[in-house]
Amino acid sequence: MTLLEIVLIAVGLAMDCFAVAIASSVSYGHYNWPKMLRMGFFFGLFQGVMPLLGWLAGVSFAAQITAIDHWLAFVILGYLGVKMGVEGFKKTDNDTCCHKNTPFGSFKMLITLSFATSIDALATGLIFVPMGHLIYTASGIIALVSLVFTISGCIIGITFGKRFKINVELIGGLILFAIGTKILLEHLLVGC
Repeated sequence: MTLLEIVLIAVGLAMDCFAVAIASSVSYGHYNWPKMLRMGFFFGLFQGVMPLLGWLAGVSFAAQITAIDHWLAFVILGYLGVKMGVEGFKKTDNDTCCHKNTPFGSFKMLITLSFATSIDALATGLIFVPMGHLIYTASGIIALVSLVFTISGCIIGITFGKRFKINVELIGGLILFAIGTKILLEHLLVGC
């Protein structure tokens, strides 16, 4: 797996953080850098730690996974991509919430959303079982990209408010599905 592929996986995973950041900040009304940085930190931390946990769980049965890793990557990324795409189509204008129910207003909500947006990253950790040396690099990149996308989402949400419409979950889903398909085709066509 190349560095570009890892970055693309990170971007795909960060789309949930980006979408939540926009939705959480769209009605916030002003820049609060400490809260924006806190949200970026926690989203990035959870996104970076979850692949490590998934990888650790997968290492214990690495020999069995190696024979089917390309299918596993395709199924995981394909499922997550389709799931994110479907969620992107279900979005409505009422998906924003009030301040107390956002990561800006409640530490409990921040932790809950950090965990919820990082579940996809947990499953992604299994992809790196055959490439153990890449997991730390991948986790760091995923964490950093998630942090940047979260802060960017807050800025966009606050700046443009409800006028800014973009289906980021659909884009993230398409990226994850495309990467899963590419991994599967590489293994099937090359015979790895």
